[in-house]
Amino acid sequence: MIERVFLLKQTDAFREVPTSILQSLAPHLEEVGLDAGEALFRKGDLGHSMYVVVDGRIRVHDGDRTLATLERGAVLGEVSVLASEERMASVTAETGAQLLRLDQEVLYELMGLSPEVSRGLIQVLLERLG
Repeated sequence: MIERVFLLKQTDAFREVPTSILQSLAPHLEEVGLDAGEALFRKGDLGHSMYVVVDGRIRVHDGDRTLATLERGAVLGEVSVLASEERMASVTAETGAQLLRLDQEVLYELMGLSPEVSRGLIQVLLERLG
């Protein structure tokens, strides 16, 4: 659990969240493992969770066009989890990868407990737009 809190503190989305809140969040994160070439989700899938990359390299793409390559500490799926919308892109592991999944219900609860979570997610969204 300590490693999860440490990783979350390194992300833009959770950097300012009090450690005590992250400690209560850590048990609710589900570990997800992907083999190289395995899809996490596809464009058009409904999104009810977001992810934090623990290890490996993740490709965000629309067909053959790569939109981003993400590594340790990166957050993905934040738009769909906030709006319960279809995924805007596909996500595939370029290498074997480990991620932490945060479901929408837990995220909303966390946002209610800590305004820093909302501010962190807004920051991530603004960086993606820029």
